[in-house]
Amino acid sequence: MIAGIIANPASGKDIRRLVAHATVFDNLEKVNLIRRILLGLQAAGVQRVWVMPDYFNFYEQALDFFIGENQLTMETKLVPMKWNACQEDSQFAAAKMAELGVRCLITLGGDGTNRVVAKGAGDVPIMPVSTGTNNVFSVMLEGTLAGLAAGLVATGVVEREYSLLRTKKLIIHLNGKAVDIALIDAVVLEDQFIGSRAIWDMGKVRQIVATRGEPFHIGIAAIVGALHPIDMRAAEGINLIVAASGEQMLDQNQGSIIQVKAAVAPGLIRSIPVRSHELMSPGQKVTVRHRPCVIALDGEREIIVGPDDCCEIELAQTGPYVVDYKRTLKRAAEKGYFINR
Repeated sequence: MIAGIIANPASGKDIRRLVAHATVFDNLEKVNLIRRILLGLQAAGVQRVWVMPDYFNFYEQALDFFIGENQLTMETKLVPMKWNACQEDSQFAAAKMAELGVRCLITLGGDGTNRVVAKGAGDVPIMPVSTGTNNVFSVMLEGTLAGLAAGLVATGVVEREYSLLRTKKLIIHLNGKAVDIALIDAVVLEDQFIGSRAIWDMGKVRQIVATRGEPFHIGIAAIVGALHPIDMRAAEGINLIVAASGEQMLDQNQGSIIQVKAAVAPGLIRSIPVRSHELMSPGQKVTVRHRPCVIALDGEREIIVGPDDCCEIELAQTGPYVVDYKRTLKRAAEKGYFINR
């Protein structure tokens, strides 16, 4: 009956606050959110919670509230680890929590945060709470309910077949070797340097490979959703080839270009020239056509591909388990968990 919390103090603060109209998700609000999550976990019967250490010190600030008559009855501990204020902290913390017997892991961040956590969590289910910019994998959910749903999973009150959903992922292969993953999308950019990690210039996008996307999403997934919606439960993915600026007038032999209007960032609605698109089956690989390039994973530039490199992107059905909080809470109600007799 052990749960874990990984909160990213850097989420919700990237360059899209300058180039778009995204708002900052304040760290003090994350502290309040963690408090409500802890109360939800305790109400569900969780006995111990491990928390990732970080430079903002979420752990101490959240626990400052729980004194006197407000004292928590469950045990809370910091994960024993060194941290370097980088994204690898979240991956290491997730792996360490799995070793410590955590049965459900709550994340506070965006899609980039959850991608890193998924690399370390293994089969530990994730309850992803949105505090980032791109929030397709993570969900906007009141912390109390997030803690309660995660607690019902951690304590085994709700069966896995009701509470969990296995998601998809993309595996990036560079010169025959699997080097990284993405949970939502891998975007090929006409760039040769990492620079600012966040994607905001759509003019550099040349290819999009995605596991899902719907019209009510924001970011790259919104392009997929506007063209061919794919939900998280669907087996297929999609591969889009994006035309360069002015390319429409240069090459008329490859079919007409579709202009797709989408909200690519908060307050930024752009028309994306899609030259072609194809659905992908599980296990299928597509080749990165534009080289040299930089590949952004779930909204953040991560991989540099040289002119002579061979890069492929594979759709896999072995993504992380996520908590379906609605089904989890409904199942608990059906079992009479919330009723004292």
